[in-house]
Amino acid sequence: MSAILLNGSIVHYEALGRGRPIVFLHGWVGSWRYWIPAMQVASTSFRAYALDLFGFGDTAHQPLHYTIDQQAMLLDRFLGEMGIGKIALVGHGLGALVGFEFIKQFPRSVDRILAVNCPLTYEAVNVRMRTAPLAELTSWLSNRSPEINVALVDASKADPQAVTASMASLQADNLFSHMSQVSMPCLFVYGQNDPAISLPSPEASASFPDMMHHMVLDDIGHFPMIEDPVRFNRLMTDFMALEPGLSPRDLQLKEEWRRRVR
Repeated sequence: MSAILLNGSIVHYEALGRGRPIVFLHGWVGSWRYWIPAMQVASTSFRAYALDLFGFGDTAHQPLHYTIDQQAMLLDRFLGEMGIGKIALVGHGLGALVGFEFIKQFPRSVDRILAVNCPLTYEAVNVRMRTAPLAELTSWLSNRSPEINVALVDASKADPQAVTASMASLQADNLFSHMSQVSMPCLFVYGQNDPAISLPSPEASASFPDMMHHMVLDDIGHFPMIEDPVRFNRLMTDFMALEPGLSPRDLQLKEEWRRRVR
């Protein structure tokens, strides 16, 4: 296990590979651990980092730092302490929201972002996701899949306050207005069968700027990176290889990406 001290608090992370930095941020259920297959693929071209946010996994429980903006500051301090420059970001759920908050505060620090099952509004989060105990959420979202249950072994370590505080900050400060101003390549990926996060409305997706695009993966739920790692990792690799200046809309989509939503 790798860890650093940030302002006296333990922050757990893992790293693989060499090359340009890419950072993986987990969602409300789980920890860095469910990114392992994606990190292994990314590590062939990148230095891949995954860290546990405050209140999750093996990072310290710090209730004063559970809001989305404070989690973004955690990422900033982590990058500064590690001497990491401009990054690519892959975030899931809460991790995607933290990523967009980080971009809002430090826009020149991010090259591109892949946002997985990211709610565009507070209302896009199922009420069960906002209120149910963590153990119930883990069972609900995993569909009792052995692969997902193994990947979510750290879910029980989470502080329920970390979920509650992040939901409250999402409700108080809707990030979509900031997301829609992102000028870097941004790809939203959703599982068609995700019970926790609603897909973007046609009105929202129609308002996306040129550098932003979203896709829906058939027969996938809340954890695309675990449920279908081959398909997810191919998509991630193609997006990360997108030439500077090109929009995610310019990706040459393969048959397995269907369906595509504009």
